[in-house]
Amino acid sequence: MINTIIAMVRKELIDAARDKRSVMAGLYYAIGAPLMMCGMFMLLIGQITSPEALNITITHGERAPDLVKFLASDDISQGDKADRKEIELIISQDYASNMAKSRAAELTLIADNSNEKLQSSIRRIEKSLQQYSAEMGSLRLIARGIDPKVVQPIKVTIEDQATSDSKGGMILGIAIFMMVYAVFISGMNLAIDTSAGERERNSLALLLSHPVSTRDIVLAKVTAVTIFAMLGLILTLIISKIAYGFVPWQELGFSVNITPDFIGLMLVIGLPIALMAASLQLFVSFMAKSFKEAQSYLTIVLIVPMMLSMAASYNIAPDTLQWLPVSGQMQALIAFIKGKEIPQMQLLLSSATTLAITLALMFGMERSLKSEKIVFGL
Repeated sequence: MINTIIAMVRKELIDAARDKRSVMAGLYYAIGAPLMMCGMFMLLIGQITSPEALNITITHGERAPDLVKFLASDDISQGDKADRKEIELIISQDYASNMAKSRAAELTLIADNSNEKLQSSIRRIEKSLQQYSAEMGSLRLIARGIDPKVVQPIKVTIEDQATSDSKGGMILGIAIFMMVYAVFISGMNLAIDTSAGERERNSLALLLSHPVSTRDIVLAKVTAVTIFAMLGLILTLIISKIAYGFVPWQELGFSVNITPDFIGLMLVIGLPIALMAASLQLFVSFMAKSFKEAQSYLTIVLIVPMMLSMAASYNIAPDTLQWLPVSGQMQALIAFIKGKEIPQMQLLLSSATTLAITLALMFGMERSLKSEKIVFGL
């Protein structure tokens, strides 16, 4: 039986290797996703640590020279007219007299807050104006011999116990989502080709006519797809470890390290997920009547693990999802990279549930392959 399964797995892998475009299409995500993530993080860190100059229209700036200087210290100025954004700050006519009399001076900020391109700039201007207002308020109190601390009855001291690694864990939580999703993407093309594709080529019926049990055929196909899924995960881990080393995480005050321990744990946890992904994709593909129909169905089906992964990454309803497949394993991985204790019971139960779903899907495939409607796509 084992020799038969090994021979059939070799046959599936050889068939898959012949279609190099399909193989690479499944692995493009594993290669490209970490590189795109690193590029995005490098761009984001560059914008956060070195914000670009913000050019806006300041009407009647001569009425508030100190305010204009304060904004310029935050790289907010009029600059060249061609580079100005559609944001206007109007200084009222009585601004100087109200400031001299310690009254509220009026400023008007005109901008389209529904414009996504302007929202971050608007928040940046509002923050600078609030800082200037706080400074002017403190100076007014000092001029009257009042300590500004009088208007601060409560002083909150925050002691951040997070380490650089645990802070980096928040970033790696997003990376883990990409890694887990790579398991589902990498083997999908092979799963469709070895099920709906074989049926369209009339090779599935020929395979079933051989003196090989249906169970062996199912095991061989699941194993072959799982191998591709794990290959995609390994590629994602290798490229992530190399590429993440070029991102200047120290600019944000933390580090992101993909350690050998994390890679080992990721592979151990990823194997049950890969088996479930392979079984799910094959089961759905066998239920479809054509290759294109299988692609459409799997696109919809893969939304479920994606939502579970995102829920675990962003800590949405953790008490509800911690025992479910995918999300339970992801929460255990996130706990590991943050230096916390791995919830072993949660991990064991979610992994056991994953394997139980895998067995149920394999049993369903075994029964469906005995039906002429599935074999011939009737």
